[in-house]
Amino acid sequence: QVQLVESGGGLVQAGGSLRLSCTTSGRTFSPYIMGWFRQAPGKEREFVATMSTSVGSTYYADSVKGRFTISRDNAKNTVYLQMNSLKPEDTAVYYCAADIRPLYPTRDPNKYTYWGQGTQVTVSS
Repeated sequence: QVQLVESGGGLVQAGGSLRLSCTTSGRTFSPYIMGWFRQAPGKEREFVATMSTSVGSTYYADSVKGRFTISRDNAKNTVYLQMNSLKPEDTAVYYCAADIRPLYPTRDPNKYTYWGQGTQVTVSS
């Protein structure tokens, strides 16, 4: 059974940084795409970043472009989200997602089959 486990969330002041990790476990798991989404209270889940694990191409939401970086360590079966210059509006539960189908990286959460349980990020002003 495949599991995605996020870690690294917490409380940080505006302007600070956090690095989220998402480690996959279970049977041999080779996702084609991995992404990060977030959901703030009372809002819909929104796209943050995604990447192709084969070619390494990355895509970001306009709201985080230049501040967040998605990356992957294949040896550790882990994908990261480095978040710099954090703002209070970045406060949300952050979710890692993945899919094993040969898809292009996508902003559509419905294209991702596997999801983590989420990790809370709170940015104080």
